Amino acid sequence: MTTATRQWETGQALHQVILTGVLPYGKEPTDVLISDGKFVSFVPSGHAPAPDTTVVDATGLIMLPGFVDLHTHLREPGGEASETVATGTRSAAAGGFTDVFAMANTDPVTDTGEKVRYILDLAETHAHCRVHPVGAITKGLEGLEPAPYAEMANAGARMFSDDGRCVNNAALTRDAMLAAARLDCVLAQHAQSGDLAGAGQINAGPAAESTGLPPWLGVAEETIIARDAILAAETGARLHVCHISTRRSADIIRWAKSQGWPVTAEVTPHHLLLSDELAALTNTRYKVNPPLRSADDVRALRAALLDGTIDAVATDHAPHTDNAKAGHWCDAPFGMTGLETALPVVAKVLDEAQALDWGKVAELMSVTPARIGGISSFAGRPLAAGEPATFTLIDSTGWTVNPENRYSKSANNPFEGTTFRHKVVATSLQGRLIHTLSEGLTSTP
Repeated sequence: MTTATRQWETGQALHQVILTGVLPYGKEPTDVLISDGKFVSFVPSGHAPAPDTTVVDATGLIMLPGFVDLHTHLREPGGEASETVATGTRSAAAGGFTDVFAMANTDPVTDTGEKVRYILDLAETHAHCRVHPVGAITKGLEGLEPAPYAEMANAGARMFSDDGRCVNNAALTRDAMLAAARLDCVLAQHAQSGDLAGAGQINAGPAAESTGLPPWLGVAEETIIARDAILAAETGARLHVCHISTRRSADIIRWAKSQGWPVTAEVTPHHLLLSDELAALTNTRYKVNPPLRSADDVRALRAALLDGTIDAVATDHAPHTDNAKAGHWCDAPFGMTGLETALPVVAKVLDEAQALDWGKVAELMSVTPARIGGISSFAGRPLAAGEPATFTLIDSTGWTVNPENRYSKSANNPFEGTTFRHKVVATSLQGRLIHTLSEGLTSTP
């Protein structure tokens, strides 16, 4: 038996390594043996370690399957000043994510098979976790002509989305759904009626009234969700609704599911924790699309998360440069970063509801997103012998968000200075560390 040094190194392979005292799904202390990229055994703590193993004291660390983000903006190509595949996936790894779906609103737009392969090639060379390119629904995200769906699917796309923009044309949306159904892909809609949202900047109601900024009606989101749910029922296509933000959106999703329609939905961490009262401060770090909504909407989203109406948490990680966010509210771009703070926020939200169940966290951030994204054969796998050693370790001693220690290239995080109880301290992808902090990973005596 050998003893691990205190400092784990990112990139290190875990071969014949025992993590002692770890808490799989937050349950009983367990010694976990890892070798050749897989979990070998899970035994109650206190057993003598096998010979020729490296022992790492992980006492009290919660182990969950590696997280899957259905909604990440990596910005590359075209937006490298804000983020790159390298920096975005490093940020993802620091947040416990082993898989991210890269949205298509790059420059150029990911709207052909060749461009899907280009993202995969970038990831092969530079990524710290697995990257799954999302193909655009329409050419150039212009909402006018369908993108070549079969070509993109053959290149590796499992999801189509014009995220950042809504496909307002109902006939085009229906055709895209029919194509997605034939290809066994999912269509992810950014629900935002252009006619109803207009030039909206902030949630309609007191926030808009107090600031004088153009109001953004919740009905702009809700009408598109209702329309597309009916189209999904008619076409049989799998519809995934991005970042729902209102009580009525949750009610519509709940109703669609009660009909047995193939509809899933995600919510962002920031829509679960922040309200438009913060946005009314007109600090542009709170400017996001869809906008932060009322406290009542936040309560409704939390309830929908707990009752299963909302299927998954997705970050909508949207990095921007300091300069871009520095101007007047109406001139600043929409978006917040979120990969590194997703787990702490979700844990806080569930804890406040007295419903912090680590198995539930795994379902929301790993198992269900992997299923929705069509990657459950290798991602979101259970913590069990014979499965890939793809996991994250979580410490519960508390920490404060410090923008100086971020991994993302951008600092537009709304939780700067916020203290959370839980923090990801290590992430492994098939038995290789893609992120680690020394805290919480101490050597045995």
